[in-house]
Amino acid sequence: MDRLSNGAHIQAAPVIEAGRPWPMGASFDVDASGPGVNFAVFSAHATQVDLCLFDDTGTCETACLPLPVQSGDVWHGRVMGLLPGQVYGLRAHGPWRPDRGHRFNPHKLLLDPWAREVVVPPGGFDWHGPHFGADTDHPQHMDTRDNAAQAHKARVVHERHDWADDRPPATPLVDTVIYEAHVRGFTRRMPGVPQALQGTYAGLASDAAIAHLLRLGVTAVSLLPVQHILDELHLAERGLSNYWGYNTLGHFCPDPRYAATADVRTEFRQMVQRLHAAGLEVLLDVVYNHTPEGDERGPTLSWRGLDNSSWYRLPDHARDRYENWSGCGNTVDIRHPRVLQMVMDSLRHWVQDFHVDGFRFDLAPVLGRGATGFERDGPFFKAALQDPVLQGVKLIAEPWDIGPGGYQVGQFPRGWLEWNDRFRDTARAFWLGGDCTRGELALRLAGSSDLFQARRRSPLESVNYVVSHDGFTLNDLVSYDMRHNLANGENNRDGHGHNLSWNCGWEGPTTDPVVTLRRHRLKRALLATVLLSQGTPMLAAGDELGHSQGGNNNPYCQDNPITWIDWSQADQELIDYTARVLRLRKALLPLAARWYTGLPDAHGRHDLAWLRRTGEPMTPEHWNNRMSRIMGAWIGSPGRSPAPLLLLLNGRDMDATFQLPPGQWCCELDSTQADGRSPWQQHGEAHVMLPARSVLLLRDTTPA
Repeated sequence: MDRLSNGAHIQAAPVIEAGRPWPMGASFDVDASGPGVNFAVFSAHATQVDLCLFDDTGTCETACLPLPVQSGDVWHGRVMGLLPGQVYGLRAHGPWRPDRGHRFNPHKLLLDPWAREVVVPPGGFDWHGPHFGADTDHPQHMDTRDNAAQAHKARVVHERHDWADDRPPATPLVDTVIYEAHVRGFTRRMPGVPQALQGTYAGLASDAAIAHLLRLGVTAVSLLPVQHILDELHLAERGLSNYWGYNTLGHFCPDPRYAATADVRTEFRQMVQRLHAAGLEVLLDVVYNHTPEGDERGPTLSWRGLDNSSWYRLPDHARDRYENWSGCGNTVDIRHPRVLQMVMDSLRHWVQDFHVDGFRFDLAPVLGRGATGFERDGPFFKAALQDPVLQGVKLIAEPWDIGPGGYQVGQFPRGWLEWNDRFRDTARAFWLGGDCTRGELALRLAGSSDLFQARRRSPLESVNYVVSHDGFTLNDLVSYDMRHNLANGENNRDGHGHNLSWNCGWEGPTTDPVVTLRRHRLKRALLATVLLSQGTPMLAAGDELGHSQGGNNNPYCQDNPITWIDWSQADQELIDYTARVLRLRKALLPLAARWYTGLPDAHGRHDLAWLRRTGEPMTPEHWNNRMSRIMGAWIGSPGRSPAPLLLLLNGRDMDATFQLPPGQWCCELDSTQADGRSPWQQHGEAHVMLPARSVLLLRDTTPA
């Protein structure tokens, strides 16, 4: 009889043979000897890796088998007779030398980094359990308490999904409009979604949810992290959770907290199928820059215990510490080939097994950090560029981290999209009274050529937005001067302090008609600025209907009505207005998907000219004037309109006249009107009255 690590006895251990060092993780197969599961685990510095088998509940360990073969840096073995559904964990033996970067502790059960399903401990993860590899009182000593009963475990998965005739929409970038949404918050209070499905993958795939997305005219839903999430200790102690989900524990599996059924993977796939059938792409926000293990004081969950010095970036002068370019305690070291393999395997898994259409990479400069800083031609970018599975999917960078040289907007490889915070901040400043010149706004409206053109990037690679999940909602941006984050439990110290917001004369909700009118005008002007600009526009879910978070600009831990969209208070006029602007963008594409020169052609016509209110071209003096808020763009070569267009902006608080270029102009959009429709048609007039805080889009109707 054999004795297990927990003291239990078994009659006979399963038979384990050599197996193979690929694929990584657990894979079921049937060979000449019958069914079995192959396990392959990476560890370059371990002296032994054990495979621990558990019953279906994950509470009782039934076998502990050393993986018999080490091929290079991969330990492997095949357990005969094992079937899908088997629950397992890992233990790694090796040196306990934190001073040299090694933190092996065989008393800690470890989650397979390639796990296809995470088995959560009964009652949830107990942060006060024996999960810390180091002794609390003596950090250089190993903690010898066994944590198997309370640890996360993996389950062997082997399944096939009937994708029927599912096809990716493959929306051209020029037609792409991104809608950033949270699976829970988007439908948690949405009428028309069955109560049991609200806040779930199935709810996002419901008729009501899809109808709203189609009504708007967006083409891609970008979901905040849905890979298996672990809440942090400091949140658990305050009774909160990581609502945004930027703390990934399982990179290969959808999180069950967003599932309406027990079959999480099938529900997620059916969601993708339904969205695809409606012509909507699915993009995932992914977090490969750090893990939930935190710094040297954090728990040993997986990576730290398997091979700490390979998975993480450790300072050369202090190998018992961690480089923290994520702000979350550690930084994943994608320079290591096996770490890079995990990231690439995960991305391919979501494309091949879940049919997703692209990814937004959180703190993406981490993925390009070499030995001396950010490298746009680093190993990860080269791997992604040549990978056949990733061809055609959209890759979007959040182009900053908190490390040295971490701000990399415009520096990513060709073909990548980037969140453009320069667009965000300039648009906010122009409309809400910040420091801004007309020249700066013109650059942002026309694809941020100063950031992208010199590197032969497309203007479409600039993701233009004014609001994202991180910060004020659009409604709060024009309703609050200060953040109101007390509910987060950090004494209002968390969240951005520099928001470029304006409360329009009153902090928070008000019935004052003057303030209310001002806020409505500014919201519509900001939406038009994003949606008519050159680049790829992005909306944050709820901004099109006036969603408020009560001034909380960092509600990452608020899984409650603070963040759930309140559809009962939706501004239907604003929804219709947003949809109208998107229809105009699709029909006219005011600024084409190519760089403008601003130079005249053989007939003296400019492809793009920037005008003062007098109708005359801008000069350097006018470009750099920080006081003026009136400007126009004469677009002689729009993307889809056969006739020239005129985009006019007035950021002042009073009406102004604008001298029109020659032509017969009609107004396609007037942002001061609730529905965006102008009450007048301008034909042959020499000037137009440009209302305060307005965006006008005019079209030349002069007969050809």
